[in-house]
Amino acid sequence: TIISYRRKLTQGCCGAGGDSVEKISTADKNPTDYPFQYIISIEGMTCKNCAARIENKFNQTENYLAKVNLHKHSALIRSKTDVTDGDLKSITAKAGYHITSIQRF
Repeated sequence: TIISYRRKLTQGCCGAGGDSVEKISTADKNPTDYPFQYIISIEGMTCKNCAARIENKFNQTENYLAKVNLHKHSALIRSKTDVTDGDLKSITAKAGYHITSIQRF
């Protein structure tokens, strides 16, 4: 996306300037508390800092638990409530990335 490309040009990969992005976890880490599951394919992830930014954005949002698979350019998103594709796209966009597909389970 334009946002991630601009960040890379001005600040290096993911804007981290060589520093690692610290992961943020949710208070409720029990996956069974999140009955709704989605696999999202993400465009623009290139490194572990990208993955951490996406996980952090979801984990900072109430009722979400996220785990990114950098090698597959995807994330498993768990939610306590059913959410729309727009909700998932909005959170991902706030992290600076773009969803290319969503699978619901």
